Amino acid sequence: MRRRARAELARALRPSSPLSDAIHISGAGPAGLAAAITIARAGGRAVVHERQTGVGMRFHGDYQGIENWTRDGDVLEELAGIGIEPTFDAAPFRELVLFGPKGRQRSVRSSTPLFYLVKRGKEPGTLDASLAEQAVRLGAELRLSDRVRTLEDGGIVAEGPRSTDAIAVGYVFETSAADGAYGVVSDELAPKGYAYLIVHAGRGTLATVLFEDFHSERTYLERTVEFYKSHVGIPMTGARRFGGRANAHLPGRATRGKLLYVGEAAGFQDALWGFGMRYAMLSGHLAGRALVDASPAAYDSAWEARLGGLLKTSIVNRYVVSHIGNFGYSVALALAGRSSDLRSWLHRLYAPSWWKRRLFPLAQRWARLKPPPAACVLEGCTCTWCRCQHDSVGDSVSGGAFHAETP
Repeated sequence: MRRRARAELARALRPSSPLSDAIHISGAGPAGLAAAITIARAGGRAVVHERQTGVGMRFHGDYQGIENWTRDGDVLEELAGIGIEPTFDAAPFRELVLFGPKGRQRSVRSSTPLFYLVKRGKEPGTLDASLAEQAVRLGAELRLSDRVRTLEDGGIVAEGPRSTDAIAVGYVFETSAADGAYGVVSDELAPKGYAYLIVHAGRGTLATVLFEDFHSERTYLERTVEFYKSHVGIPMTGARRFGGRANAHLPGRATRGKLLYVGEAAGFQDALWGFGMRYAMLSGHLAGRALVDASPAAYDSAWEARLGGLLKTSIVNRYVVSHIGNFGYSVALALAGRSSDLRSWLHRLYAPSWWKRRLFPLAQRWARLKPPPAACVLEGCTCTWCRCQHDSVGDSVSGGAFHAETP
């Protein structure tokens, strides 16, 4: 009897399960919603704070790709394996038409999907709306128009990019053109980046992704539109302008005190071409799992094991591409064109290797010392970079000993 009484007293004095308290998440992008889904599936209470009036408000129905080449398995199967159901519209693309700096065209293919095309925004079927619906259905609480300045008790920060390594500017539009995916690498259209065109089900997205000379975005976008009109003959109806930024870096750690940073808030994005949705959802899941297990310290080792090698390789790839110029682009496209399966070729490009590990310290130092874009000389400029810089002021969440800085 005494043993039973001692056991009952010990149970009464034991701290309540961490799942009995809410886990707060700042930001309702793919990373934050993936964290909420993970927490809710484990029986926890997830509260997502979103400063906008709805999810996906940064986007306008533009198409983006979830890459499918950094691992042998399929990305949708990987997401399903961690509890994220692919309820969003996802169109598999196995073929890509590539253009070099001089306009030479190559068609490259893969036996399995290169990427899954998803739509971003607040519309039904978009990645954002579908993840939000899934999180709420599982019991997560979504608080819209709720901007938080601090997470006093800790939680997950998923607020998107804190700085700018690249910008994307383009148009979404309606079109009668057939489905297709096109890319061009040329410093005349996208300095150190690329310009793309994607058409699916009567809708299109055309954009240039710049890693330099941000303030000249209008010139590069006009060149990109003219290039695709000339080489593809794409009809565009009801074109609507959009723009955004990307931030990629390798943090020493993604925890600060009681805060866990995920997605672009932590710098988890492919530094080469900017593919980040896969990294965002995986990091959100890993952070949610760590808090559910009451082991926030385990988050850093978890993301390092899954994403660390890819992030290091992408920084090396970005360093190489930033130095080879148009001639190097032509050589790289020729190599890709000779490949019998583009997905396998990209898998090798993104895979860690001994020479990439050797080159990483130099590439990392180059990335850290690279000067930020110069301030715009035009007062009140509304270019994508200036607008994003203005919007980011005062957006950081702080808590504990951490105050408004990026990990």
